[in-house]
Amino acid sequence: MTSTAPPPIPRAAGSFPLIGHALKMRDNLGFIDSLRETREPLVEITLQPGTRTIVVQDPALIHQMLKALGPSLDKGRLYDKLGQLLGDSVVTATGRDHVRKRRQLQPAFAHTEISRYVDLMRAEVTATVAAWERGRPLDVHEAMVGLSLDMLAKTVFANSLDDAVFRRLRSNLSVVMSGVGLRMMLPDWAERLPLPFNRRFDRARAAVRATISTAVGELQASGHDTGDMLSLLLRTIDEETGEPLTGHQICSEILTLAVAGTETTASVLSWTLYELARNPGIETRVLAELDEVLGERPVSFDDVTRLPYLDRVITETLRLHHPGWLVTRRTTEETRLGTWTLPAGTELAYCQHALHRDPERFPDPLTFAPDRWTDAAQEPAPGAFVPFGDGKHKCMGDRLALTEMVTALATMLRSVRLELTEDQAIRQIARLTVRPHNLRMTVRPRTEADH
Repeated sequence: MTSTAPPPIPRAAGSFPLIGHALKMRDNLGFIDSLRETREPLVEITLQPGTRTIVVQDPALIHQMLKALGPSLDKGRLYDKLGQLLGDSVVTATGRDHVRKRRQLQPAFAHTEISRYVDLMRAEVTATVAAWERGRPLDVHEAMVGLSLDMLAKTVFANSLDDAVFRRLRSNLSVVMSGVGLRMMLPDWAERLPLPFNRRFDRARAAVRATISTAVGELQASGHDTGDMLSLLLRTIDEETGEPLTGHQICSEILTLAVAGTETTASVLSWTLYELARNPGIETRVLAELDEVLGERPVSFDDVTRLPYLDRVITETLRLHHPGWLVTRRTTEETRLGTWTLPAGTELAYCQHALHRDPERFPDPLTFAPDRWTDAAQEPAPGAFVPFGDGKHKCMGDRLALTEMVTALATMLRSVRLELTEDQAIRQIARLTVRPHNLRMTVRPRTEADH
C-alpha cells in the first residue's frame, strides 16, 4: 500500500513581495473572514516577511491543534508581542511555565472567590447606570469598556487603593488597553519611534506598574488581608522559587488580565445590548425570566446558573459576535496536523469570529437566535464552537467573565432600556477585539410596561 500525499496548502490571494498580505490586513476581519469562502481546511497567509502563517479553518483540525498538539506548540507571535508589552503572565507563558503559572493563579478564579466579587461588580454597574443621562445618546462600547474596567479594577483592588489613586490607575489602564492592540500588530522597530502614541503608551504602562508596585509594598508591610484579588495574589507562592510572587510578577498578571479580560467583556456586553434592542421579543423574554427568578431583589452569584435564557442569549452573542478574530499558535518541532506535516516555526492561527458564522455548522448563521442552544442534539462538533478556547490554554477566567456579564446585564436591563435610532447600521471593526463601531443608543428609564 502507498499513502497518498496531502494536497498542497493553498495560498490566499492578494499577497505582494516583501509585504505579504499587509494591504489586505487593512480590513483584517474582512480578509480573514473571506478565507472561509475557499472551503479549504488550511490556507496560508503572510503577516510577517519570512514567516509562514497557516489559518486553520476545519473544526476537527482546530480541535486537534488545541487539544492534542499542546506539547509541540507554543502560543505564537501575537502572544510573544503581548508578553513584550505587558510582561510574562499566564496568558503569554507556554509549556511547563504556563502549567506552573496557571496552577498558582487558579485560586483567584475559584468558585468561592468569584462569589465574593459579585457584590463589588453589581455596585459598579448600579453606579454606572445611575450616571447615564436619561433621554440622551450613549456611546455603548465606550460605556461598556469603562464599566468592565471598573468591575475588574474593583475586584482586584477593592480595598487596596484610595479613590484618587484608583482614578489615576483606571485612567492609565484605559490608555494601555486602547493602545496595546495596535502595538501588537506593529513591527518591533516601530515601538522605538518617538511618536506621541508610543510615548503616551509607555508613560501609562510605567504609571500602572508603579501604582501596583506601591500597593503591593504597602500591603506587604501592613500584613492586612483586604479581601480582594490583590491580597490573594500576595499570598500566592511561586512554585519555582518557593517565595511569594514579586511585585513585577503580580503587575504583569494584573496588566494582562485587564487587557485580555476587559476589552472582550465590553465587546460582548455591547453586542448583547445591540441585539436585545434589535429583537424586542428576546428582550421581553429576558426581562420575564429576571422577574421570575429575582423578583425585587438584586442579582447574586447563585443566580448566575438560574437564568438559562439569559445564558443562551450570552452564548448566542459569543457565537454571532465573538470578540476574537485571530488566535495564534506556533510549532516548536515538526508537527503533524491532519494529513499535513508542518515544520518547526510554522505560525498557526484560527478565527473564532469566522468559525462561529459557518453556515455548515450553524444554520442561518447571521440570525440572532438564542433558542438554537436548547437542543443538546444539535451541539456543534468539537472545534466548531470555542468561545473561550480549549485544551490546556483554555481561558481560565471564563467563569469570572460570564459572572461579570450576567451581573451587568441583569442589573442594567431592569433599570434602563437602550434604544437604537431607526435604520442605524452598525459596522464591526477588529482591533484588539471585534467590536461595534459608533454604537450609540438612547437611554430610557425602564417602566412596568416594558416587562
